[in-house]
Amino acid sequence: MPRTALRICPLCEATCGLTLTIEGTEVTGARGDREDIFSRGFICPKGAAFGALDADPDRLRTPLVRRDGKLQEATWDEAFDAIAAAVPALIGNYGPPCAGVVLGNPNTHTMAGALYPPVLLKALATRNLFTASTLDQMPKHVSSGLLFGDPFAIPVPDLDRTDFLLLIGANPVESNGSLCTAPDFPGRLKALRARGGTLVVVDPRRTRTARLADRHLAPRPGSDALLLAALAHTLLAEKLTDPGALAEHLEGIGELSEALRPFTPQEVAPACDLAPEDIRLLARELAAAPTAAVYARIGSCTVAHGTLASWLVDVLNVLTGNLDRPGGALFPLSATASAPRAAAPGRGFALGRWASRVSGHPEVKGELPMAALAEEIETPGEGQVRVVISVAANPVLSAPDGDRLDRALSGLDFMVSVDPYLNETSRHAHVVLPPPPPAQSAHFDFAFNGFAVHNQARYSPPAIPLEEGRMDECEIHARLILAVTGRHGTDPASVDEAVIADTLARAAADPHSPLSGTDPAVQARMLAGRNGPERRLDMMLRLGPYDLALEDLRAAPHGVDLGPLASRLPGLLKTRSGRIELLPGPIAAELPRLREALAERPDTLVLVGRRHLRSNNSWLHNVPSLTGGSNRCTLQVHPQDAGRLGLADGGRARITADGGSLEVPVEVTDAIRAGVVSLPHGWGHDRPGTRLGAAAVAPGVNVNQLLDGSRLDPLSGTAVLNGFPVELAPLP
Repeated sequence: MPRTALRICPLCEATCGLTLTIEGTEVTGARGDREDIFSRGFICPKGAAFGALDADPDRLRTPLVRRDGKLQEATWDEAFDAIAAAVPALIGNYGPPCAGVVLGNPNTHTMAGALYPPVLLKALATRNLFTASTLDQMPKHVSSGLLFGDPFAIPVPDLDRTDFLLLIGANPVESNGSLCTAPDFPGRLKALRARGGTLVVVDPRRTRTARLADRHLAPRPGSDALLLAALAHTLLAEKLTDPGALAEHLEGIGELSEALRPFTPQEVAPACDLAPEDIRLLARELAAAPTAAVYARIGSCTVAHGTLASWLVDVLNVLTGNLDRPGGALFPLSATASAPRAAAPGRGFALGRWASRVSGHPEVKGELPMAALAEEIETPGEGQVRVVISVAANPVLSAPDGDRLDRALSGLDFMVSVDPYLNETSRHAHVVLPPPPPAQSAHFDFAFNGFAVHNQARYSPPAIPLEEGRMDECEIHARLILAVTGRHGTDPASVDEAVIADTLARAAADPHSPLSGTDPAVQARMLAGRNGPERRLDMMLRLGPYDLALEDLRAAPHGVDLGPLASRLPGLLKTRSGRIELLPGPIAAELPRLREALAERPDTLVLVGRRHLRSNNSWLHNVPSLTGGSNRCTLQVHPQDAGRLGLADGGRARITADGGSLEVPVEVTDAIRAGVVSLPHGWGHDRPGTRLGAAAVAPGVNVNQLLDGSRLDPLSGTAVLNGFPVELAPLP
């Protein structure tokens, strides 16, 4: 008889609750969980395809080990034996800097990806960390670090209570949101308008989100920081600012006003290709709204001034008094966050504590730019990366110049890939360790609850018992840590127990901790859980702000409602001043470069990416039910540009930029503004040696091959993946 089980969807940031239908050991259906306290039954096509992803025949079932140049199936013991024989010896010969760790976006969607990479990095003692953040969200971490002293203090729009929402470079109707965890984002936007609120979307494409808006502005791509600066200038010049309760916590508002003086709507408008009066009107509406929130995402992050744009988003929220108040932009409080403390100055946030070996890229949040990975592998000398441990990452498709990285990875002394697929990156590994399907894994959203528009906590135990021959993903990570650090053969549970002991010891010594002065050993014995990961979750809940424990989540399978977002300032500020530092030094030093952009008038086409509802980067192209239809790898071109260049709908074109050329199918549409073309990210499944049968049928092209990695946002090290110049020519 079929049975049902609850599961939080791990396929995007919305974290919707699912009700799975299970027959035997197979997921045969997935629908929205109507009783889920957060998603209330909402489901998108990705969630509905959960069973197809879970049962994908191309998912690896056993480890692969390279023998005689070929990856062959092996036992788990053989896989970890191979790692233990190679990695510690290489580190012993060349030192810790020879190891590089690469973390992909899917890490944030699993318990293992949240719990173990920090332990791995500490154990390896390497500074060579490369993650998907420098291909996506790092500008927001940097701006939050500089403003608030904490790179993870990222405010989210209070979608359910705001009166005015300004979305910039975001398409949440199709992406389901990013750095803003909100199940049923489309429904929340419709509810905003239904209660009389206003939605304004700024995007060079008329996206599905833009079609819901009261007003859509389509500026020139890459000009977001200029537009935001002009909005802030207008608020200051016309005395429309009203920080309200924030005023006593602000540092540098006078200096900010002076720094933004050059960015008048009149000066900015030509570079943005907008009318000055449209900019002034938007600023006045923002100031006049009873409550308002400004929210910007990947289209404003992965551009030349991404960090400045991210900073200005929160400057606008501050100047209008909408930061940290209901209906504005608020800081979520996750169930596993640190318990709140009294307001006090902190250590602040520093950039560039070290630099990359080859090009001297400054460190940001402990990371180096993903765009620098290839040169760190290729370039001989002390500190050359010879070993790569890649976890849920496919940078050959997601980073600039995948061809160069492809060649670099093939020359490594040793590579380990934790990945369920043999994809464009993992095909280079010497050992591939495949996690089980998501239905066989427990789930808790450590990361995304920190960006949720409503405070809540939900835990999903495995819906299906672990299949014979599989290994739990947490155990894979624990054994990997032991194998690369010379402790192969040690009980993997020792990894979790060491973390628990260290965490509880620090909590006992911390006068602000709820466990201050207690006996760590006694506290460890009190932890509940069937395994180390559950015990660690229980510990984090007990140390958190809500007096929760794992048993509370187990007793509430549809989730625990922890209440709407609430004001948290000044307690979360960790700047050296203990205040919001409106004009931090690195930001002020970067503004002259933004002033130079006032004179820029690109005379070529520029390219932007786009999101598809049934896709998530390069993950889901091997699920047939999620491909086809609108989810296609086409180059969108405005009719005016198509006519000028001799391009036809359904025809083909050659597109050329810094990193090379691609041949692409053309889609002529007026949903994109003239002068701009759009190609989606995550495609290019045509390399030999992969096992992605469905994806290979319609492989698409890798848009990031158009880049050579030289275009970076200097403050965050984030690759410029949007708003760069391209040339187009028709093909027969």
